[in-house]
Amino acid sequence: MQDEREDVYSKVVRAGKRTYFFDIRSTRGNDLFLTITESKKRSHEDGGVSYEKHKIFLYKEDFDKFVDGLHHTLGELDRIRSSGERPSAKDNPADPDSHAPPPSGFSDIDFDDLGNP
Repeated sequence: MQDEREDVYSKVVRAGKRTYFFDIRSTRGNDLFLTITESKKRSHEDGGVSYEKHKIFLYKEDFDKFVDGLHHTLGELDRIRSSGERPSAKDNPADPDSHAPPPSGFSDIDFDDLGNP
């Protein structure tokens, strides 16, 4: 059986020993989804090289929640950086219902383009 899924768009971000891949793919039913892959280069003592990969699949029904969580987390990161405080995780439990605005310097992320083709 041939794989009928199709690569639609890909963005590569190189960051030192890590490379991030943001790939939009279509399912057999023509729905779009996003994969985010982190690839980390590992050097071995024998001179060989390997790559450790971690992949996240993000489906259309989760786009908005993912973006909300990302915006909230980046907002907190921006706030903590500017205040200089370093709170511990036990002092700041995750709040799934809180929504922080995107931090300055970040544009709103919108997945409306990823609707059905």
